[in-house]
Amino acid sequence: MDDPRSNIPEFSVSEISGAVKRTLEGAFGRVRVRGELTEVKRYPSGHIYFSLKDEGGKLSAVVWKSAVSRLGMQPENGVEVIAQGKISSYGDRSSYQLIVERMDYAGAGALLARIEALRVRLAEEGVFDAARKRPLPMLPVVIGVVTSPQGAVIQDIRTTIIRRFPRALLIWPVPVQGEGAAALIAAAINGFSALPAGGSVPRPDVIIVARGGGSLEDLMAFNDEAVVRAAAACSIPLISAVGHETDTTLIDFASDRRAPTPTAAAEMAIPARAELLADLLQKAARLNGALGRIIGERRLRLQRAERGLPDLPSLAGAARQRLEDRAARLDLAVPNLLAARRAALHRAERGLPDLPALITAARAALADRGLRLRLGLPNVVTARRGRLTLEAERLRSALRHATASRAALAARVMPRLTEAPMRARLREAHAHLAGLSARLESVSHKAVLARGYAMVFDPRGTPITRAEMVKPGAALRIDFADGEVRATAAGGATRQGALPL
Repeated sequence: MDDPRSNIPEFSVSEISGAVKRTLEGAFGRVRVRGELTEVKRYPSGHIYFSLKDEGGKLSAVVWKSAVSRLGMQPENGVEVIAQGKISSYGDRSSYQLIVERMDYAGAGALLARIEALRVRLAEEGVFDAARKRPLPMLPVVIGVVTSPQGAVIQDIRTTIIRRFPRALLIWPVPVQGEGAAALIAAAINGFSALPAGGSVPRPDVIIVARGGGSLEDLMAFNDEAVVRAAAACSIPLISAVGHETDTTLIDFASDRRAPTPTAAAEMAIPARAELLADLLQKAARLNGALGRIIGERRLRLQRAERGLPDLPSLAGAARQRLEDRAARLDLAVPNLLAARRAALHRAERGLPDLPALITAARAALADRGLRLRLGLPNVVTARRGRLTLEAERLRSALRHATASRAALAARVMPRLTEAPMRARLREAHAHLAGLSARLESVSHKAVLARGYAMVFDPRGTPITRAEMVKPGAALRIDFADGEVRATAAGGATRQGALPL
């Protein structure tokens, strides 16, 4: 019996996948799809993958590398767009996707919302702060212009500058709308800012970024974040002149000055020569008038001062007369002063004592005192010598007595030396006796002579204690520890007091 399923056609996976693809491409062909961008991913190959979604669904989409440059905008998450392309399927994953060839913002509302969000974010970063804006130069030498080389914008700027004050123009041509325009505009601004001063390419003193009017989509390149940041970071004062007077772009907030039109930007960048000449003439006239008034005022003050000055020749004559009078009085005063001082010296001289007489009297008194000392000294020496002799005899007697006492003590103690206490007492007595002997010897003049000293006497036995007492040729007796020596003085006392014998 036949299988009932034999009437159902049988297809391979590839056939089904191809049929679905042909059906999708045939049924839809080229379409425009409106939705919000999400899951945007850029791959190293250059392709861009993303999804379009709305309240009821989500559609996968891809932009091939060859179509990225013609896309018309940069895909970003959260932006509502209208994508134009064709529906196709991807059989390896059994999925379908939109192959996008062009993309536009979905109405002015979406563009304005995107611009406003970027403006708020850049304002919070301080990109639009008024403190960073710089004044324009008074008279720039080179003016840089970033705009399209075609169109009326560049011609309006050139004509206005030639009319007002001819200056050198340095034009950096860029596209002002379309894909890649924003990147080229930012590169032009950065390129002008990076030019070195004094290089082969002159560095502009001011930059004008300009384009004519257009729709909001046409002006989107000047709302790009890269262009706005390049304008804010530019090291050269920058004037923005984008669109008509009512058009406002984000570069207007970041630039140093905003002009409503390109012509107004040229007028803002360079002053009119005629106006400068008129201003200079007016200021020159005012300066001349002010100088005239100052000179007149100074002349009047000098005249008043001149009337108040005294008669200088009369003053000089009076001063000269006083000077001559002072000179004459000075010639008379000096001799009188010298005579008065000389008389005072004579009076002082008469009141002074007789110095030679005073010196003679002092010398006589000194000689008398010396004679009295020389006469009285032998008696004193004799008395002192007698006392010393008596003391010496006493010491010798005491020594003999001590020796006898020591012998007697030894005679009494010797029989009992065998006893230990007696031996200790004997040693103690012997030590005491030795101390007494040492003290006795220390006060003896013989001990002093034994240390190298000597005693000098005259022939009468009078001790001589001073060198001035020795006369040349005097006979002397010198006592040493071991004997005496007779000598004769060869001369009187020297300056050092030694006695040359």
